[in-house]
Amino acid sequence: MSRIAYVNGSYVPHNQASVHIEDRGYQFADGVYEVWAVRDGKLLDSAGHFRRLARSLGELRIAAPMNDAALSIVLREVVRQNRVRDGLVYLQVTRGVAPRDHAFPKDIVSSIVITSKPVNAAAAERAAQKGVAVITLADQRWARCDIKSVSLLPNILAKQSAVEANAYEAWMVDGKGRVTEGSSSNAWIVTKDGVLTTRSLSNDILGGITRERVLALAAARQIKVEERSFSVEEAKQAKEAFITSSMNLVTPITKIDTTSIAGGTPGEMACALRKDYLQSAAT
Repeated sequence: MSRIAYVNGSYVPHNQASVHIEDRGYQFADGVYEVWAVRDGKLLDSAGHFRRLARSLGELRIAAPMNDAALSIVLREVVRQNRVRDGLVYLQVTRGVAPRDHAFPKDIVSSIVITSKPVNAAAAERAAQKGVAVITLADQRWARCDIKSVSLLPNILAKQSAVEANAYEAWMVDGKGRVTEGSSSNAWIVTKDGVLTTRSLSNDILGGITRERVLALAAARQIKVEERSFSVEEAKQAKEAFITSSMNLVTPITKIDTTSIAGGTPGEMACALRKDYLQSAAT
């Protein structure tokens, strides 16, 4: 079955989907995106993604292409038409098409593209059960990482460095030697005292929707949580470490650079929170 994409009001074959060469997303990375995980045909953490999309659009002063109710229908229809049971649905909104000029053009209609594809959920579960490795790199991104912008070149370079190091993810490190987040995920540790720790929200990191839910799940389990920065060295000495994102859900880390974490096995807290997440996030 051929894939289907939604482009500016039309459902079209994926291999025929296109945007104008003067779309500002292509010319300037002038746009935002969201990614929903799909499990058993249902979108995970849907409300949180809508809320973050609205925030990102507002920060860049891009008009929403439609209201949330209409967008929800389109998202689910793209998932349905692509027969995705376990996978992802990707949405991108740009400022739209206009003659190339750096300043915001007036009277412009925003552009929207939505695609969906399956993922190997069984492979993801195997990775979670085994644990993954991360490497640490200097954070070279711009100063507004809290906006889910399509300008992802530094993230791509970081992820490629991880691949070339036979690691799963790269953790960005600021000028003070403290972890900000992963190239496509939020970073967590469990301290030796059992405190769940993740960097507090600021312009330095993206407010992950999965991160938000994990904080709520931790509260339900009465786990002590600290939202603060932590150093690479503290992470390497931690009891556990893991990453969260729509793609990875909650995935334990068993190695940071050359240092084994949790004895090289997934930590108990990470595994418990992953189970809780899968039981609570579908809509």
